[in-house]
Amino acid sequence: MLGREEQLLAALIVEAALGYPAAVYRRIGHPVTWIGALIAAIEVRMNRGGWGARRVSGCALLAVLALVAGGAGWAIEEVAGAAVIVLLATTGLAQRSLYDHVAAVLKPLAAGDIAGARGALAMIVGRDTASLDEAGIATGAIESLAESFCDGIVAPAFWFAVAGLPGLAICKAINTADSMVGHRDSRYAAFGWACARADDVVNWLPARLSGVMLCLVGGGGWRTMLHDAPAHASPNGGWPEAAMAGALGVRLGGPVSYDGEAAARAWLGQGRAPDARDLRRALAMYLRACLLLWGIVGVLAWLR
Repeated sequence: MLGREEQLLAALIVEAALGYPAAVYRRIGHPVTWIGALIAAIEVRMNRGGWGARRVSGCALLAVLALVAGGAGWAIEEVAGAAVIVLLATTGLAQRSLYDHVAAVLKPLAAGDIAGARGALAMIVGRDTASLDEAGIATGAIESLAESFCDGIVAPAFWFAVAGLPGLAICKAINTADSMVGHRDSRYAAFGWACARADDVVNWLPARLSGVMLCLVGGGGWRTMLHDAPAHASPNGGWPEAAMAGALGVRLGGPVSYDGEAAARAWLGQGRAPDARDLRRALAMYLRACLLLWGIVGVLAWLR
């Protein structure tokens, strides 16, 4: 029987090689979409009433997600073999898909196709992309790459290492809930509060580990990470993003707009605005960081 660290290493390697097959997605969907459907169904029925009632309902949503996701993960581990656990764990990791989505931005951007790059970027970020120039596109793609390295790879891997399939499943459920209801607008500010705070807790240590790993593979960025990360609006997002900015010697962050509304953001890094070449360097850093993660997990498996 493979140990937990060995299962995680196998899942990381298999997911990087194969990703999530499109044919499987079209037939049965993806576990994240199943979680999303559950969240949407609960939100429609329970996100109503006054501020206090909505906050209580949001806490109930969080409890339901933890019980359903964690319970399913526990039940599967009790009855399934290591091969099944490894295959299911791959669905909670996003090394391959993250690389593919960011590379899809780089290809048209490097060719000077700004319109094509804007369209590809719109698939992975929530900001308005219609008026972005090369620097704005590269900034958005690099930020998404850095933050998603934590949310989509390091955090689920960390929680699998800590608590197996239940830990990974709960991590992904909370992350999905935060992306769907963890907003500060009038509809979700109260209802999504519990899921947003839980996401902060789940990603707190993985975000800082992600930043350290990016600095290690990037050969620098420590000063920028330590100085600028706390200025980020998120308690976690700034760590991998500032580490990436410092290692690349570029400046990320700054003003953007969402649905036509301007949003002021702190600057991360003191360098120049990034371009397509920096996005290519960021992808290379990302690949090295994934390999570093494999190495760390491999060492843990060996020590076990």
